[in-house]
Amino acid sequence: LKRAARLAPAPCRWNSGLPVNIGVLFVPQQEAWVVERMGKFHRILEPGLNFLIPLLDRIRYVQSLKEIVINVPEQSAVTLDNVTLQIDGVLYLRVMDPYKASYGVEDPEYAVTQLAQTTMRSELGKLSLDRVFRERESLNASIVDAINQASDCWGIRCLRYEIKDIHVPPRVKESMQMQVEAERRKRATVLESEGTRESAINVAEGQKQAQILASEAEKAEQINKAAGEANAMLVKARAKAEAIQLLAAALSQQHGSAAASLSVAEQYVNAFSKIAKDSNTVLLPANTGDVTNMVAQALGIYTTLTKPQTVKSQDEAPPAHEDAQAAAVEMLKAEQGSSS
Repeated sequence: LKRAARLAPAPCRWNSGLPVNIGVLFVPQQEAWVVERMGKFHRILEPGLNFLIPLLDRIRYVQSLKEIVINVPEQSAVTLDNVTLQIDGVLYLRVMDPYKASYGVEDPEYAVTQLAQTTMRSELGKLSLDRVFRERESLNASIVDAINQASDCWGIRCLRYEIKDIHVPPRVKESMQMQVEAERRKRATVLESEGTRESAINVAEGQKQAQILASEAEKAEQINKAAGEANAMLVKARAKAEAIQLLAAALSQQHGSAAASLSVAEQYVNAFSKIAKDSNTVLLPANTGDVTNMVAQALGIYTTLTKPQTVKSQDEAPPAHEDAQAAAVEMLKAEQGSSS
């Protein structure tokens, strides 16, 4: 049995059997035929037309130079946090040296598959469950590097390795689902609190801006009001100055003093006539009935105020001033008699 197994032809990829040496052979593109002469390696046939010696030369191996896809069977692996996973993958290979691939290992595909499985278990043991899902790219790269280091002497190069499925135990899956839900609730709470904070900040900023604008408006209003009052005071002062100038001009004319005396007396009498209308409490002088005395007092006050001007104009027209005072007294007596 051992002899029969030793003499049995090696497995051939992509071919149902080894080609028969008839002397003239045509090698397809992207294939390499390993030829032995009398049981010893002779040469590798290139694509195209080739000539061999029948009976002496024998085609021992047929290697495909195309990229080979190998399905890595599902296997169990334990992570760093003691979680058992069921994981499988896909391996992409290419034969770089047909001589090493034929004589370096008995079954290259099987050897590479076993190497991928053991490397996968070793790499998963270094990672926790969360990092396994988060670092799949780095895990694939690590497996490719490990396979290439071991398969260099086999004439095979691993191009890439892809993890297809990762199956988690049901209880662990439920725990992960609960963790995801808790994380989402946490994010929702954080987002809600941030929204509340932003809303409060916006309200405070709005109130601040409103107060600033209100204070600026009040400031502008007070400035405008003060400016208006100042302008009004200036206008009133100018009007009063002009009125005083006109009054002074009128008093300097003939009979001006008499007219002023009459005006003062009338205002004095009108003030006493309105006292009883404005308040119930009335303060009157002792000689209220003596109108002549009151008029004389009012004229005395006016004379005191206009004394400097009267001194200057006394030489010019003193009789007219006395006549005006007498005329004013007579007119007041007549008005008092008519009102009584």
